[in-house]
Amino acid sequence: MTTTTTTRRRRPSRRAALYATLIIGAAMSVFPYWLIVSTAVKPRGELFEAAPWAPPSSPTLENLGALLGSDFAQSILNTFIFVTVLTVGQLIFTTLAAYAFARLDFRGRNSLFWLYLATLMVPNVVTLIPLFLIMRELDLVNSWYGLVAPYVFGTPYGIFLMRQFFRSIPREIEEAARVDGAGHLTILWRIILPLSRPILATLAIVTVISSWNNFLWPLIITSSEDTRVVTVAIAALRSEIGIDYTRMMAGSLLTLLPMLLVFVFFQRYIVRSVALTGLK
Repeated sequence: MTTTTTTRRRRPSRRAALYATLIIGAAMSVFPYWLIVSTAVKPRGELFEAAPWAPPSSPTLENLGALLGSDFAQSILNTFIFVTVLTVGQLIFTTLAAYAFARLDFRGRNSLFWLYLATLMVPNVVTLIPLFLIMRELDLVNSWYGLVAPYVFGTPYGIFLMRQFFRSIPREIEEAARVDGAGHLTILWRIILPLSRPILATLAIVTVISSWNNFLWPLIITSSEDTRVVTVAIAALRSEIGIDYTRMMAGSLLTLLPMLLVFVFFQRYIVRSVALTGLK
């Protein structure tokens, strides 16, 4: 009886400790975003007058307007183009490659696939210098072609993801289509792709997020404002305006808003992409 009573008394304290831990974790997760928003709408002179996390006494959109009226707006447009080209390219070429690995029979298919998949074990930073040297030899440095070429033809993980999904589709459906005279392209377009909408949406979400946040390769391959993306533009903002953190946070907020809209409208597919890919 005493043991049962003691256990019941401990449960509220354990629950309170759990809730306190969750609240602290949530606050730590939300705090950087609050800091971005509050700093972005603060007047320049108010930033150091109070604690950085204090809400602005007189919010202003001057910082956002100044960035949208500068070359930063061009960087946002460049990023939209960059993300669109990569997403469309990945969906097209990844689908074709995954279908070939999943459904076509040719010599060395499995060996070639696993060899290609093994490149996932190589960190991206290791391939940056070889990729840059290749782009330089092709005279593609500081160009749109050099910016998108390493990613537009698909990635190992995207091909692996699509191939595994294609392999889960029953072959009997394709065999019935072949009896009616359908070829590979007809089967892919009219049978496989309609059944693959969930995985295509997942691949698109993963590509959009990773492309929008891509920083290192655009930083290395581009040097002009005509091809500069927002991640590089924010990094360049500090060297151009010194320590004007209000402008930097305004740029971060403008960069964050499109991803927030993507999450609001496509959160179901984002949850699925996290479950399938471990995306963070």
